[in-house]
Amino acid sequence: MTVQPNPEGLNDHPDRVAGFQAEIESMKVKAGGGQNEAKLLALGIALGVAGLALAIYGGIMVQNDANEYNQRAFMATGSYIGIAMLIGGAALFVRYSMARYLRFWLIRMVHESHANTDRIVAAIERASDHPR
Repeated sequence: MTVQPNPEGLNDHPDRVAGFQAEIESMKVKAGGGQNEAKLLALGIALGVAGLALAIYGGIMVQNDANEYNQRAFMATGSYIGIAMLIGGAALFVRYSMARYLRFWLIRMVHESHANTDRIVAAIERASDHPR
């Protein structure tokens, strides 16, 4: 894990950042969920596309057939299953997209919190060194 310095000056204490990285690495947390996450995100996209195609195909077949029994069959197998697949694919896509974004956001918030704590401690130390 590498931390890039940002323009706002939140990386003023590289030793603190190195310590933070060492703490994270010492936890030895398995991060194997990323592979499954990418697969499920791709599955969500594929389900959405296939569901949309199936719903459109079912709608076209309903319009092209005059027999009402065939229309119901096309509606049930094409349109309704396609819409269900589209909703399922959209749910998977949103869930795994948000998980990736929120994970990044949480790591950034923790890092900024550590940087802000360092700045507050430094300000307190400067204030205590210069009594009024």
